[in-house]
Amino acid sequence: MKLRNIAAVGGLLLFALTATPRSQGTAKVFTGMRLIDGTDAPPVANATIVVQDGRIVAAGAANAVTVPPNAERISLAGKTVTPGLINAHGHANNAGRDLEVYAAYGVTTVFSLGGESEAVMAARHMPIPVDRARVFGAGPVLAPSSPEEARRQVAQTAAMKVDLIKIRVDDNLGTTAKMRPDVYRAVIDEAHKRGLRVAAHLFYLSDATDLLDAGADLIAHSVRDAAVSPDLIATLKAKGVCVCPTLMREVSTFVYETVPPFFSDPLFVKYADATQVKTLQEPARQQAMRTSPSARRYKAALEVASRNLKALSDGGVTIAMGTDTGPAGRFQGYFELMELELMVKAGLTPKQTLLSATRDAARCMKVDQDLGTLQPGRWADMVVVDADPLADIRAMRQISDVYIGGNRVNR
Repeated sequence: MKLRNIAAVGGLLLFALTATPRSQGTAKVFTGMRLIDGTDAPPVANATIVVQDGRIVAAGAANAVTVPPNAERISLAGKTVTPGLINAHGHANNAGRDLEVYAAYGVTTVFSLGGESEAVMAARHMPIPVDRARVFGAGPVLAPSSPEEARRQVAQTAAMKVDLIKIRVDDNLGTTAKMRPDVYRAVIDEAHKRGLRVAAHLFYLSDATDLLDAGADLIAHSVRDAAVSPDLIATLKAKGVCVCPTLMREVSTFVYETVPPFFSDPLFVKYADATQVKTLQEPARQQAMRTSPSARRYKAALEVASRNLKALSDGGVTIAMGTDTGPAGRFQGYFELMELELMVKAGLTPKQTLLSATRDAARCMKVDQDLGTLQPGRWADMVVVDADPLADIRAMRQISDVYIGGNRVNR
């Protein structure tokens, strides 16, 4: 895949060039694969998927699917196919390279929760993107200091036609002021009046409880200061609010105290920004991380977050896979694959983890009519792997191909 560094104008040009499918009107038939369709149904051996104009027409056992005449046939014999991965909390800084890298790793949809460029905002909702992930955007992360300012900022952001609103309720381990409850309540109230959902960045259990009472629609990070309470679990379930764990966010705060093993993984090296990798290996930077009090605290927070993920999942709370990738040191695409592995390490099964990154993420982000499963009517966003991720989630690293809207990603 040729990765591009595209500024805002270039991103708008990309939008114009790629809004039309490569094979509109031509049926494609994918055959011979083991199909994990994302619906929680058992895998189907020797499956067939029929795609027309980027959407799935039929999917199932080969002997139960009618293949249209003159269709283009693609054999996936010996492979396993899953729905494309959905990152419910990432960041795309440009509409070129970032979205291409996500796609290369099988992340076919990303919800960019704040700070997007004009090019990224323009690139949203394309019918069938080519060689890049679908993207949704939150616009600026709101940071008002009063209820009146909160309502003004929501109005300004809503005018940008964003997909949701993002707020931060965090004191960064006691180093900054935290948004007051009266302010975030005004944000949530105004957003709901304008038909927009609110994703809340948080750290503390007490804030999670109050944000849910205020009507927050998505918990965009783990509770990391204490064990989640039965009351919080019950409230999340009753309100239908999903939790996005972002375990790899914590990893990024301490892992570069030495050279991490994944720096030598060919799959990482293939798409990683070499300049960023070199910077992260500077001795002075590594020493600063080794002696950083915040790094030690976030390392401990990862353990709390992992235990809370297991408790939330066991309690029936819907989990949406997310990573907070995009900022420096949080490598898009690759970190999503590592997130899946950390979720399994925390105690989720590979099946639960894969569902959290496909069907459940789509449901949490309200795009499940189009994405998240390989069912008729959905976009044909697929990851083709060489092994069985239900047996070992690390199989998601063994990517053979990625398809978005039935189009093969050039990776």
